[in-house]
Amino acid sequence: MFTATKPEEMPDQETILSMSGLDFMRAMKAGKINRPPISALMAYTLEEVEEGRVVFRGKPAFQHTNPAGGIHGGWYGTLLDSCMSCAVMTKTPKGSVYTTLEYKVNLTGAIPIGREILATGTIDHAGRSTGVASGEIRDAASGRLYATGSATCLIMELRD
Repeated sequence: MFTATKPEEMPDQETILSMSGLDFMRAMKAGKINRPPISALMAYTLEEVEEGRVVFRGKPAFQHTNPAGGIHGGWYGTLLDSCMSCAVMTKTPKGSVYTTLEYKVNLTGAIPIGREILATGTIDHAGRSTGVASGEIRDAASGRLYATGSATCLIMELRD
């Protein structure tokens, strides 16, 4: 079971802006920075970080199902938004942050409850003000494709 990060355990803006996005993501992977609370709620963890690529490992549970008993599309969307936008984050310079402007999700298969997946985000473009990434969710054991996505993020330099 995942433990949620408390508000007082989240990094402050000074910490966030003191390092590049890649360094921030690496610090999170190393456990030096706490993960966001949504990762506990949605049952996923940061698996891999490299420049332009981020992988999350997740396992949807019963609480992630829709009224028909399948994994809710919002779970797919959350995992894809997370991996794609964090791939963009790995390209943000020190003093900058990002936010998702839009994302698109295509579901290609139903993830069974309890099936372990890998959600991979890969950078397609990173400029001064925008980043574009692609993503996919695959079965961790078989590699079966469950969803694809694309995202556009706004990159913002913050000044005092």
